[in-house]
Formats: sequence, C-alpha cells, structure tokens
Amino acid sequence: MKLLSWNVNGVRAAHGKGLLDWMNATNADVIGLQEVKAMPGDVQHVVWPQGYEVFWNSAQKKGYSGTALYTRIKPLAVTMGIGSPEHDAEGRAITAEFADYFLVNVYVPNAQPELARIGFRQAWDRALLAHVKNLEKKKPVIFCGDLNVAHEEIDLARPSENVGNPGFSDEERADFRDFLAAGFVDTFREFEKGPGHYTWWTYRAGARQRNIGWRIDYFMVSEALRPRLKRAWISPEVMGSDHCPVGLELK
Repeated sequence: MKLLSWNVNGVRAAHGKGLLDWMNATNADVIGLQEVKAMPGDVQHVVWPQGYEVFWNSAQKKGYSGTALYTRIKPLAVTMGIGSPEHDAEGRAITAEFADYFLVNVYVPNAQPELARIGFRQAWDRALLAHVKNLEKKKPVIFCGDLNVAHEEIDLARPSENVGNPGFSDEERADFRDFLAAGFVDTFREFEKGPGHYTWWTYRAGARQRNIGWRIDYFMVSEALRPRLKRAWISPEVMGSDHCPVGLELK
C-alpha cells in the first residue's frame, strides 16, 4: 500500500509544472493534495490519471486553502472537515474510511506572522486530535499533509533564528507533542533519525538549492499500524511547489 501527500500550493499552478506527470509516475494507491486553491470546476478540463476516484473539499473562499484526495481503492465512506464549523469552511480535511484504517488528509492552518492566528490554529489542533482519536475507536488512523510545524530543532535548518516564529512556536510544538502522547507515530522518524531532511523551502534567497528548509509535512499513524510500516520518505527532487511530496508504504 503506497500513499503520498503533497502541498501543491495551487493545483492549477502545479498542473503547469508537471503534477500529472508526477502522479502518473508514482503508481500510488492514494494521493492526498493540500492547498489546492481551487474548486473542481476550475480544473474540469484536466485529464487526471486513470483509475483514481477523486474527492474535493474546497474552501468557501475562492482561491484559498482546500484539499483533494485521489484513491484507486474505493473508500467505504468519505467525510469532509473535522466536525468544527469554525474551521471546516476552509476545506482543510478529508477523511476516507478503508477496510482496515481511516486516512485523513489535512492542511493545518498557518499561525501567521507574529502568531496572529495562533488561537485559531490551536483550536484546530485540538479539534483534529479529537477527530482522529474518535476515529481510532473504530479502527487505526493515518493522517497526512502539511501540518505546518517543525517539531524539533532537527526539523529545520536554522532553529535558533526561528524560535517563536510561526511553525516553530512553543504552542505549535507542544500541540504536536500532544499527538505523539496520544499514541501517533511520526513515520519518517521511524526510518531516518538524521538532520537535513526538509519538505518546505521559502522561495527567497535560493533556499531550496542550499537546502535551508523545514520539515512540516508528515505521515502520522496510530501505534497499531507501527508493525505495518515498510518505509517512509521525502522526495525533495520533485519540483512544482515550495513543498515536496512525502510518502508512506505499508506492508
């Protein structure tokens, strides 16, 4: 079972930068996209890769946020949002139920400069944790996407310069630890303990070429799925967004 996740920073822009070629080449069973910044009608002319059923959760605000899920395996059920009306208008989550797990594709809100939106962000974190723990009562959970937080200093190139900044604030890092304490596993760190592995780079100052980045995109799984982990990886060679794809393979 091969699952992929990518913040495409605008699906229409990514389409012009090789998104379809990447999707066709991956041979993935499930692909979660975040920050699609579109509604289905905006891309109705696109011939998407064959064999996928697609689900969209677009933001009410046009050209903003949004998620999409492509799956070759027909879900038992699909729901939008995380049961929090104040957050669900932004199209930030899609939950698909499969035979032996739930998959939640998420685009977590950015706390914004000077942490202007930290209250909204922390309320989201609490609502997401409640959502995945409620799902877990029925079967194990995988949640993936742009979580907009670098958990530890190893997860960004310049931690000392970014203490307290959005994505590396004490509040966001503490919220991430709540997911770990609740039994969810950061799958990439199950396979790679070293530094220098990032999933997002600012477009400024040649940051990507110099690998001055942040690891803010994840696959998290319930502890019950840990024995099924085969590999988890980051694909920094894939261009087309300021993020790169991340992947997970289950036995």
